[in-house]
Amino acid sequence: MKCNELSVTIIQTDLIWENKNENLKHFDHLIDGIKENTDLIILPEMFTTGFSMNTTELFDTTQGETLKWLQVKSKSKNAAITGSIIIKENEEFYNRLFFVEPNGEYVTYDKKHTFTLAKEHEHYTAGTEKLIVDYKGWKICPLICYDLRFPVWARNTEDYDLLIYVANWPEKRVAAWDALLKARAIENMCYCIGVNRIGTDGNDFPYVGHSAIYDEVGKRLSTEAFEETFIETKTLSIEKLETTRKKLGFLRDRDQFQLL
Repeated sequence: MKCNELSVTIIQTDLIWENKNENLKHFDHLIDGIKENTDLIILPEMFTTGFSMNTTELFDTTQGETLKWLQVKSKSKNAAITGSIIIKENEEFYNRLFFVEPNGEYVTYDKKHTFTLAKEHEHYTAGTEKLIVDYKGWKICPLICYDLRFPVWARNTEDYDLLIYVANWPEKRVAAWDALLKARAIENMCYCIGVNRIGTDGNDFPYVGHSAIYDEVGKRLSTEAFEETFIETKTLSIEKLETTRKKLGFLRDRDQFQLL
């Protein structure tokens, strides 16, 4: 059964470079401080380490500490939690997003478009499968950072309701982040959420956040300051989304093709 409303909480914050324990303590504090009832909590990309290529020292496994932590926090807040971490599996490393539900069940998505400018492709294996999550009746498509630049991969052929990007997107290209998040919402006629970090990483790259929530016509729903630490909860309406889609019909007119 589809819930008419979905409350979503985004967390924009600095990350402690390559320090899993300190980042988990930090997010413990932030998540425990959420006062509103929420259905879904969204964390940035590589939220335990920052965007690091130091895979051999920092990796987790699906039996590791971070997944267990996500399951505990999800249960304690009675809300799903999503974000990506470094995972080692079968001697390969992945930038893997986990979508964890309060009952402990989870699904995963491996970043499809590894960021070649930072040589991510030399350290991480690219994913090949798109993920559509069915949560509380909402169809959710979670993607990771550089995926934002590739509209065909996000193309809404599944009639999903919510598109999510978790990211470590640097300040120097933040104008592209702002424009593309809004574009993905408009072209896919869906809610689109981007959660980015702030601060400076271990390579001296600055990040200014600009985390945001957009509706299906590109209106920004989030109201918090773009470039500071913030936690914000917004309620999304499936009735509003479906009414707009029915009225405008843009998805019905989309071109038909398949990725090879």
